[in-house]
Amino acid sequence: MRILTKYVLREVLSHAVLGGVLFTFVLFTRDLAKIVELAIRGSASLGDILRIFAYTLPSTLNLTIPVTVLVGILLGLSRLSADSEVTAMRACGLGVMSFVRIVSIGAIAALGVGLVNSLYIAPRSAAALLRLGESLKTSQASFEVQPRVFYEDFKDYVLYVQDVHPAQGASRWHHVFLADLTQPTTPHITTADQAIVVGGKGQSLRLHFRDGSQHEISAADPHQYNITKFVESDLAMQVGDQDDVRLGRSDTPLQALSLKELWRRAHGEAGRQYNIQLQERFAYPVACIVLMLVGVPLGLSSRRGGKSAGFVLTIVLVFLYYLFSSVGMALAKQGKVSPLVGVWTANVIFAVAGTILLRQLSSGGTAAVYTTAAIAWIGRKLKRFGQQSNEQESTELGFVRRLRRARGVVSNRFPLIFDDYVLREFMTNLILVVASFLTLSLIFSFFELLGDIIRNKTALVTVGEYLINLIPYMLYHLTPLSALIAVLVTFGSLSRTSELTAMKACGVSVYRLVAPVLVITAVLAAALFAFDEWYLPDANRKQEALRSEIKGKPAQTFLRPDRKWISGQQDNSSSPSRIFYYQFFDPDRDVFANLTVFEFEPETFHLKRRIFASSARWDARLDRWVLENGWQRTFGGEAISSYQPFTVSTFPEIREQPSYFKKESRQSQEMTYTELSKYIKDLKQSGFETMRLRVQLNLKIAYPLITLVMAIFAVPFALSMGKRGSLTGIATAIGMAIAYQVLASMFEALGNGSALPPLLAAWSPDLLFGFAGAYMLLRTPT
Repeated sequence: MRILTKYVLREVLSHAVLGGVLFTFVLFTRDLAKIVELAIRGSASLGDILRIFAYTLPSTLNLTIPVTVLVGILLGLSRLSADSEVTAMRACGLGVMSFVRIVSIGAIAALGVGLVNSLYIAPRSAAALLRLGESLKTSQASFEVQPRVFYEDFKDYVLYVQDVHPAQGASRWHHVFLADLTQPTTPHITTADQAIVVGGKGQSLRLHFRDGSQHEISAADPHQYNITKFVESDLAMQVGDQDDVRLGRSDTPLQALSLKELWRRAHGEAGRQYNIQLQERFAYPVACIVLMLVGVPLGLSSRRGGKSAGFVLTIVLVFLYYLFSSVGMALAKQGKVSPLVGVWTANVIFAVAGTILLRQLSSGGTAAVYTTAAIAWIGRKLKRFGQQSNEQESTELGFVRRLRRARGVVSNRFPLIFDDYVLREFMTNLILVVASFLTLSLIFSFFELLGDIIRNKTALVTVGEYLINLIPYMLYHLTPLSALIAVLVTFGSLSRTSELTAMKACGVSVYRLVAPVLVITAVLAAALFAFDEWYLPDANRKQEALRSEIKGKPAQTFLRPDRKWISGQQDNSSSPSRIFYYQFFDPDRDVFANLTVFEFEPETFHLKRRIFASSARWDARLDRWVLENGWQRTFGGEAISSYQPFTVSTFPEIREQPSYFKKESRQSQEMTYTELSKYIKDLKQSGFETMRLRVQLNLKIAYPLITLVMAIFAVPFALSMGKRGSLTGIATAIGMAIAYQVLASMFEALGNGSALPPLLAAWSPDLLFGFAGAYMLLRTPT
């Protein structure tokens, strides 16, 4: 009995670890880019980066630990059942409840790990992540400022810098414009030739200005204007909004609250949300036992379905469990049911279902018969596609053999028999992997929005339309990873069954064997680029609009009339630099309210002229702006050279037309390569940050190509796996995918933070994985 216990536990554990890593990876990669970007843009050390990963992982494990138990039980027992090992064990006197006792050892261990993680580790990790995020945000904020970009993350200030030069422990800015918006109608302006920036105490930065001036105007009397010239000046600025969330306040994120604090707030006034969080911390770990009760009878019943049926059942059960859980918690948050009922509904339903299935399986009742029949039906459906492929393949092979005997010559043209065979295996695996990942991603996306769907009473038609338009986006991002796994599984299978050895014995080189797969992945890469050019942007726009509708957000427009700062055109170095500031702009009527125009000397960046108008409108007949009820001041050194109030006036030197101010705020994934390139050029001349968009522009070519790169990189690993099984191939694929995601996110974040050129940030993962794969492939025995 002890030998069987170890054997069953080892089988369940191996599948559980693999499934847990896979599900954790799927969930964790959604936040991976944000985590790495926070580290890169915060100039964090390697230790900070590792802490960010460590602090983020526990919250993900809260969801994946129960799924890990279910995956291990279903896949492990399904494999034993499909190979008739369960039948042999039961013939030796091992009953259904004996399997439950064996598997419960792992489930109870998972329960203990889940409770420790949910009650102790995850809250402390969330609190530590908040503290670390604030520390990174404030200690290195000076490095986030981009040249020729309006930076508005300082409290009551807007900053514009023409050039940024990072230094050790500090940063040096050249040609600085700083607007104090304590009085938005009359901002106080500071200009300086240079500024040395270092981190200050708390949430602040210290700026040391050199060779500058300060301009102050009275809101009550526009005739009162003060200029202060200085050689050196110091200023401390608050980083971020002072109303940001802080630990210890009543609005502290729920996940960061300790169990004691959560218990206290749950029993106080307005404690519903805290009570829900408290119940949730116990409900998810207990799900390890609940899902075990359902997994054992289903796993033992899948004699004809095998691991394929077990995987399908896993996805279905995960969907059902989180569906019941999400609906219950959404109803609890709305006050329609108590927190206890809402959070524990899913566990109760699955516990009852599992108990019934166990009793029926033990006695051979009706439920057991129907369950076994259903699982067998799933297995037949999954195998039918493969059987049809094999039958078609056999027919084609027979035809080709007769043709070859008639010709008496083996042609070296493409494609040959083995090309068709390898491609058929690869495409079958690719389709299955893409379908699996797509199903998982859609399930998690649905659960993310389920609370909003119930709260806003969104029609199911709208939800369905959103998920349909989300599929193209997911296909685009999942295809490279799926190609990686398909290559590993395909060539790993050929190697394990000695088919690869047979082909090599017939004089076929390994390079010739992998050629069809490399060709098809290159075609997939080109297809992904074309897909992104002609179809994906429209689908992304639709799914973003539908997502806003599901979340109950108001209708949005791409136009951004709320942008109050914009730099003017600069045709040549002799023309003055110009910055526009306004409190309102009507893009339909081309009208400004409270417009201020600042003009600077290009060489010194000293303020040369300042124009103010309570309103400004575009006159198409005059082809210029007409400013009303304002004034203009010109400056010479420390004095005002002239002051001219006006009722109506025009300034021919202001050449920016209305279209110049109608910039669009659009996401890179909602534009084609050509549209994004034009959009970047348009924004760049207006003083807006384009580094992130330039990285995305290069990624529009680099990312589809990673499909081919991953295939090249995966082939040597697949050929070296020998007879170690498909699980080894999938585990290797997951490890390689994690390595690529981390590396790609790091390079992208470095590019977004201007630490790397956009071209290098986008193409570095392709180059590194491509060169590594080509090197290993060339060293592979042929």
